[in-house]
Amino acid sequence: MAGVVALDRNAKALAGLRIAVGVLFLIFGEYKVFGSGFTRGGGFQFWINRFLADGAYPFMAPVLRNFVLPHGTAIAFLVAYGEFAIGLALALGIWVRAASVCGFIYMMTQLFSSNYPGPNAVFWQYFGSSLDHSVLAMCFATFVFADSEQALSAASYWRTRRAGLRD
Repeated sequence: MAGVVALDRNAKALAGLRIAVGVLFLIFGEYKVFGSGFTRGGGFQFWINRFLADGAYPFMAPVLRNFVLPHGTAIAFLVAYGEFAIGLALALGIWVRAASVCGFIYMMTQLFSSNYPGPNAVFWQYFGSSLDHSVLAMCFATFVFADSEQALSAASYWRTRRAGLRD
């Protein structure tokens, strides 16, 4: 019985983290999807240029300059709707693994685009400068490998409902 209670508590804690990250991404994506400043108003390009000026990893700078900026509007829409879709999936608890894989890739792309501490930084500074993206990347990795839809999710609701209909 104690194992079931602990499992239930752990599942609910993981669900709480999943929902919190989902709500953050809904907030991040909402203003980008429902406003035009990020996608059509140059907001995305502003951030890419700032990343290039302030701290893209050296291997990432040519990708940002030669691929991302020339396709800025299309990628801005991909980012906006991607963030919103990740947030919706996590908050509702549907397609959590797929959304988390996408979220992990997105966070790593953000990290390498904006968190370079410089060529003379000591090893630990790479981790310190990346906290704003690496912590979310670790959350996404956890959601990929855990049963993140076990509690407080539409997926668990549907599974329970289907099982009830069969009985």
